[in-house]
Amino acid sequence: MKKIRRICLGILGGIVIAAVGLVIYLRVTEYRPSEKEQITAEGASTKKLNKEDTISILTYNIGYGALSKTEDFFMDGGERVRPDSRQLILDNMKGIKKQLQEQDADVYFLQETDRNSRRSYYINEARELWENTGGVMTYALNFACRFVPYPFPPIGKVYSGIMTLSSYEVTDAERIAFPSSFRWPVSMCNLKRCLLVQRTPIEGSDQELVLINLHLEAYDSGEGKLRQSRMLAEVMQEEYEKGNYVIAGGDFNQSFSCVDPDKYPVKNTDHFIAGEFPEDYFQEGWQIVMDDSVPTSRLLNEPYNEGSEDTQYYMLDGFIASPNIEIQELETKDYGFEYADHNPVKITIKLNETNEKASFCHP
Repeated sequence: MKKIRRICLGILGGIVIAAVGLVIYLRVTEYRPSEKEQITAEGASTKKLNKEDTISILTYNIGYGALSKTEDFFMDGGERVRPDSRQLILDNMKGIKKQLQEQDADVYFLQETDRNSRRSYYINEARELWENTGGVMTYALNFACRFVPYPFPPIGKVYSGIMTLSSYEVTDAERIAFPSSFRWPVSMCNLKRCLLVQRTPIEGSDQELVLINLHLEAYDSGEGKLRQSRMLAEVMQEEYEKGNYVIAGGDFNQSFSCVDPDKYPVKNTDHFIAGEFPEDYFQEGWQIVMDDSVPTSRLLNEPYNEGSEDTQYYMLDGFIASPNIEIQELETKDYGFEYADHNPVKITIKLNETNEKASFCHP
């Protein structure tokens, strides 16, 4: 009995030592971004922006090339941590690149783009997408952890972020950190979300077009999204008061008030529920728009099955534009969640000092 007791105590002691060692390792290697950081733009463009230009912007959460129609995800009630094969990632990336080529936008806001993550078999997705579209790339890291220890098998190493691709000249880019939504020790191996703010000069003017790429909190109590939304409103208002044109787009993980709540109803409250974006954080005249003719996202509780009663749809992806921007077109592109758990959304705008507020989910 004493021998068995010693063995059990030895095993327990080993587990405690390993756990303490892991916590120390995660703490020492934790990604700790500054409140504001300059981002180095890669590539170059000589294309100038004029006030008369019509500008197209596409936002797309690509789900790190792993969340195609055949997949589910453990955080959404599914089972998988990552796809079974590297080839699936490569096939999805090929399909995503084809979709971007078809849309031929001037600017792309992309979210969940991995550079060196176990979950996407260490493929540099950001470089692949940039080489596919050309122009200028800016990249802001928002998820960096040497080893995410959950679930089983664990997620492992993650190095991922949001990226903006532009065919226009870029003079400055900045990463602005959001306040953390999680407490220690969970915060050590969770996302460190941010805004990616990029500036394009306007020919013959001191004004700039300020492009803001974002991916707001998902699996929090809701308070984190509210703090992030308020901060977004403050950043955008400040730029607008400088006389700039400002547009933000991305995955808000919330729905806008113009979306009919009965169109994509909640089917199971045990799963992710999208809150409503706090539009009162923005002053009169700001345009907060989604196109709800097609859902922008699906729940990953099971592989995609359009006919399944358990298939849950969401409106999470859209744009916010300052009052001096004219929205000409807005469309969610229906790709049937073939290569990602989101559909891309494309907006076409013009710079217009006298524009009135757009009050639509889709024109």
